[in-house]
Amino acid sequence: MKALAIAATGMNAQQLNLEVIANNVANINTTGFKRARAEFSDLLYQVERNQGVPNAANQAIVPEGAHIGLGVKTAAVRNLHIQGSLIGTSNKLDMALIGRGWFQIEDPAGNTLYTRAGTFNTNAEGQLVTIDGYTVVPGVTFPEDTSEVVITRSGQIFARLGNDVELQELGQLTLANFVNEAGLEPMGDNLFAATEASGDAIVGVPDDPGFAHIQQGYLEASNVDPVKEITDLISAQRAYEMNSKIIQAADEMASIVSKNLR
Repeated sequence: MKALAIAATGMNAQQLNLEVIANNVANINTTGFKRARAEFSDLLYQVERNQGVPNAANQAIVPEGAHIGLGVKTAAVRNLHIQGSLIGTSNKLDMALIGRGWFQIEDPAGNTLYTRAGTFNTNAEGQLVTIDGYTVVPGVTFPEDTSEVVITRSGQIFARLGNDVELQELGQLTLANFVNEAGLEPMGDNLFAATEASGDAIVGVPDDPGFAHIQQGYLEASNVDPVKEITDLISAQRAYEMNSKIIQAADEMASIVSKNLR
């Protein structure tokens, strides 16, 4: 009985859907996190009768066919790169991006990764780094006697050294954009890697047309909507229950047939 296998694919799909929702809720307070959504597509169809062919007497064309669907499959788990709200931190090295763009990060292996989480700090050498110690690209180093840091919306970094009146420019941050942000590969630790699907990074200066501007002293919060997740959770639970009912009904129908054959 095909209904058993078809309903099983539905239960598997809703289980994955639940896992995606659980991950969204778990990261509701993760800086720069982008909620994900499971996308599904139907499986191949079994043809019982084709449409558009002559009928048995070859006198007319069959207007409708009979195609039996064989279930559902996971097509993608899409990250929704929608702007999150801003949270003030009063930390002068925290930065939020408002608009499209990604900070560029260099990992210990020399690979360039990308993040929206601007929770930055300095290491022992005064370099601007992430909370995991990865270097921000392009590199910026703060002198030991830095007493004040000013970061403009266009990514220029200035520092006051000691009691100097004038600010000294230390560097210029750049951002990366992608033609297809959904094609970025999530690596964990708020980091993403470019893939063939995302295309190569398009590097530009903050606040240029098409690029985000920087807000110093703020962080971008997760874009997870608790109400939306609860609604999706209830929908996934009901769909799972309906598929389980189909399996129960198919099993009862099969048992009736087996009893009648005895």
